[in-house]
Amino acid sequence: MPNSSSTGAVRGRRTHLRGKSAVPRVRGENLTYRIVEDLGIAVVTGRYSENNPFPVEADLCKQYGVSRSILREAVKMLTAKGLLDARPRQGTWVLPEDTWNLLDPDVLRWLLERKFSYSLLIEFAQMRLAVEPIAAGLAALVAKPHEKAAVMAAIDRMAAAEQGEDDPMSSDMAFHVGVLRATGNRFYAQLSDLIETALRFSIHMTNYFKGVKLASVVDHRRVADAIMASDAVTAETAMRTMIQETLDLIRAAEAGAAKTPRPGKRSAGI
Repeated sequence: MPNSSSTGAVRGRRTHLRGKSAVPRVRGENLTYRIVEDLGIAVVTGRYSENNPFPVEADLCKQYGVSRSILREAVKMLTAKGLLDARPRQGTWVLPEDTWNLLDPDVLRWLLERKFSYSLLIEFAQMRLAVEPIAAGLAALVAKPHEKAAVMAAIDRMAAAEQGEDDPMSSDMAFHVGVLRATGNRFYAQLSDLIETALRFSIHMTNYFKGVKLASVVDHRRVADAIMASDAVTAETAMRTMIQETLDLIRAAEAGAAKTPRPGKRSAGI
């Protein structure tokens, strides 16, 4: 079970804002997107909140060294993600978490900047359980040859990763994204970014809980072989079994952490 040092290591991999730092090195090709990234993390991790007011426009322009038009564009983008509300002559404020667009990959990625959370892992696994098994069954029925080839290529990459010849995480993500795209359904395909973003975190943690560094190629190959054979029932069942095992593992880890006493306390979770 994860202990305080392991979860500390997980938190240490993330970038947290401290004070009024300069704009960090982040994804994005222009300053507007870099400001969106910086402010988005600040809101989602609680630096700005309903109880900790969002800075006034003039202060943020000074902090980032940008014009009002650039800052307003960044605020507009965060507003579209459900994080902020802004009105003329009334200012800008942080909205409650239940208004945030959790299906936005950026918002999900920022959520992963928070303190380690079993509940977030559980919610994500539950969402996957509702989506990926049905997607696997559909892919078995409708996938085109090139889409099936992409799924099998991901399996080959996972096998290569076991030999140290490929990246374990990216090959695992390629498999799950490949299955979604093999459905030929645009709605499933648009979940690819969401699944890929969250898998970057959950794959690492669930493999840690299992005590292994690599995902099971055997389990993933069962799904892939069923898709190749156009066996929708087996593809759906195999995917559901794999994700349910992950969900059960996270819940067991959460229960174990809750029973682990901390110094000076009777018991506490992470």
